[in-house]
Amino acid sequence: MAARIEHLVTSGTFSLDGGTWDVDNNVWIVGDDSEAIVIDAAHDAEAIARAVGDRRLAAIVCTHAHNDHIGAAPELAAHTGAPVLLHPDDLPLWKQTHPDRTPDAELTDGQGLTVAGTELTVLHTPGHAPGAVCLYAPALSALFSGDTLFAGGPGATGRSYSHFPTIVESIRDRLLTLPGGTVVHTGHGETTTVAAEAPHLQEWIDRGF
Repeated sequence: MAARIEHLVTSGTFSLDGGTWDVDNNVWIVGDDSEAIVIDAAHDAEAIARAVGDRRLAAIVCTHAHNDHIGAAPELAAHTGAPVLLHPDDLPLWKQTHPDRTPDAELTDGQGLTVAGTELTVLHTPGHAPGAVCLYAPALSALFSGDTLFAGGPGATGRSYSHFPTIVESIRDRLLTLPGGTVVHTGHGETTTVAAEAPHLQEWIDRGF
């Protein structure tokens, strides 16, 4: 059976630089009836485990290490035995949330992750966070963008560990070069497509979005 994409929304808080905000996060599950991976174990390990069901969870992939995207990762890992994967450049952020538990393995640019016969390629896309990554699955015409690219613009870069020129470079060189029909599955909010976002790059740069 071919891999499919499942979507779960979990709710909690995002905290950084002394502030805390209520947020809804997209959790993406990619797999078939036998195995799956979770992209961003946000807030509620029990709800994510229920969505995975009795499938083998091959990996818990973190697009970056802001607390709202990784809060439930260790608990979900303990429940399922799945390894937690994170780009090493985001370890300082990870340690703010989980100082006593490190990720199980590193994500690297160009790395392939295979689930249910479908390969997802890791794209290192710093800017929102130093170790931010996106996952590109051409067979599914899908990009899992974390908080790098949203419907309407780049992820926020106004807080620690973020940098606007870097996120613009990541989006321009790594994401907008993908086929226009690629569906962008974001870390928050609605999906979009590469074709819908590409014409607006210069607008974002001009207004420092």
